[in-house]
Amino acid sequence: MRVRIASTKATQKITKAMQMVAASKLRRAQTAAEAARPYATKMEAVIGNIAAAAAASPGAPALLAGTGKDQVHLLLVCTGERGLCGAFNSAIVRLARERALVLMNEGKEVKFFCVGRKGYEQLRRTFEKQIVEHVDLRSVRQLAFVNAEDIAKKLLARFQAGEFDVCTLFYSSFKSVIAQVPTAQQVIPLEVGEGNGSATSYEYEPEEDEILPRLLPRNLAVQIFRALLENNASFYGAQMSAMDNATRNAGEMIRKQTLVYNRTRQAMITKELIEIISGAEAV
Repeated sequence: MRVRIASTKATQKITKAMQMVAASKLRRAQTAAEAARPYATKMEAVIGNIAAAAAASPGAPALLAGTGKDQVHLLLVCTGERGLCGAFNSAIVRLARERALVLMNEGKEVKFFCVGRKGYEQLRRTFEKQIVEHVDLRSVRQLAFVNAEDIAKKLLARFQAGEFDVCTLFYSSFKSVIAQVPTAQQVIPLEVGEGNGSATSYEYEPEEDEILPRLLPRNLAVQIFRALLENNASFYGAQMSAMDNATRNAGEMIRKQTLVYNRTRQAMITKELIEIISGAEAV
């Protein structure tokens, strides 16, 4: 029992330390995610305004108009590189898996592009042959736009090669330390809703047809970068909550183990005293 109590106390120290590290990293990650939101939102609004008129034109870019079919779907699944964060990775993978099963039941072909080791490991168990690429960001100390740009370039190369028709991005949107929402966002072709545009009419120089081919790839990289930052903040929030729960559980285990140890020790002492008294009486 002494060994078990000492082992639980050592584990409690580790989880407490991980909680403090996650809390310190969360502030920076949350600031970065919140700073990226206005830019990404404004980018969507600008492109929505330009694309509203250009989407129906015959010369609309493929990133906006699509390939004309939706037979092959690529699911871009962004997860964390490490675990010990509760259901953070599993929730994203579950959402992607459910979407994949729905599409496959409809007769569609599904492919996976994994960003993050944990998502890749989970999806590989069921969809190993459908995973076309895996990007590992374990060596990246601080996420930068260049990381998202590299992923966007790989997506564009596959899209231009005709490997897929629709691409959906999966990530976890950071709400608070205890709330991270798995999110699915279609990025290819870009969905232009009524709320994306503006009631105001703008004139662009150069013309919309010249701006869109440059803005659309940029927007793809921006949306991926936002997803990576949201994921990073969500990971540390989930890890902080998970390690806090683990520390509390370890404390409860230590209390119960100490109680059992004291009872067992008292029972042994009582037994020895009874044996001594019995022996003395027998003499």
